[in-house]
Amino acid sequence: MLTETSIELRSSKPSLMLRTVKWLMSKRRSVFPTDAVEVPAYLARRTLPRDAPMPEAFEQRFRVERWEAADQQVVTLHPKSGSAEWHMLYFHGGGFVLPMFKEHWPLAAAMVEKCNISVSLPLYDVVPEAKYTVQDKLADAAFAKLASEHDPAKIVLNGDSAGAHMALSLALRLAEAEGPQPGKLALFAPWLDVTMADKAMRIVEPNDFMLKVGAVRAIGTIWADDRDPASATCSPIYTSTDELAGLPPTRIWTGRHDLFIVDSRTFVGKLRAAGLDAKLYEYEAAPHVFMAVVPTRESKDTLELLRQFLAECTRSG
Repeated sequence: MLTETSIELRSSKPSLMLRTVKWLMSKRRSVFPTDAVEVPAYLARRTLPRDAPMPEAFEQRFRVERWEAADQQVVTLHPKSGSAEWHMLYFHGGGFVLPMFKEHWPLAAAMVEKCNISVSLPLYDVVPEAKYTVQDKLADAAFAKLASEHDPAKIVLNGDSAGAHMALSLALRLAEAEGPQPGKLALFAPWLDVTMADKAMRIVEPNDFMLKVGAVRAIGTIWADDRDPASATCSPIYTSTDELAGLPPTRIWTGRHDLFIVDSRTFVGKLRAAGLDAKLYEYEAAPHVFMAVVPTRESKDTLELLRQFLAECTRSG
């Protein structure tokens, strides 16, 4: 159950820039199919997708480091002054089936500059060309490398949409392993239930021009592969209270015109029931992963809250 301290409406009315961007985006073809029956053919006929290249200007703007984890590429953006106190491991969204979007690079840059952190971005292989196990291996290896070089208590796991799912799933695996633990967990519009079971999503669906319940569920089923999509391993919303209690302090940001707002509300309630320091920030009429539109008031507010979150004392131990 949500309480006054577990949820906060940060914006009761969308900014003019956000309304304009939403209108423009609604006129474009969706990056995802809009119907479940279209998904198999959509994935079968495509050429292998490639990550959007990092803008060349970043070479002068940041100290750029390129490395590999589990034979997959990772790019780290450091402030010009060098490695920062906090290091973020950020997983991009795209339903596990799409590579890095060009919009992810400005978001990463804004986080480096606004929060004064280093950000590592795994360019992971996507489904169905690669299995989910390949993505998990990359996440595990990337964190292990960072934790060997950086104080784990000063590592924050973050991601958007399916990438937020990857960040959360990694945090749960680390909690179970009882090894080095990240200091904090930040989730942008997390995909928490790949079965899309909550019927309340149908109420939000007409306002979400990016995501449709049936198509998203079909993508989730393909990604789950040989596993039960309704298992806690595939859908973190079903994780037990005892397991959730091992997570670090957590913040979630979701727009109210995003299908995932429904599960975000449920999940933050479960986190707090597990005794966790957790909070959900909502933005009226904001679309899926609105924070990637970095010039908007809503994105700037998100990054300021993220900066404040990292400035707070970390958990002990």
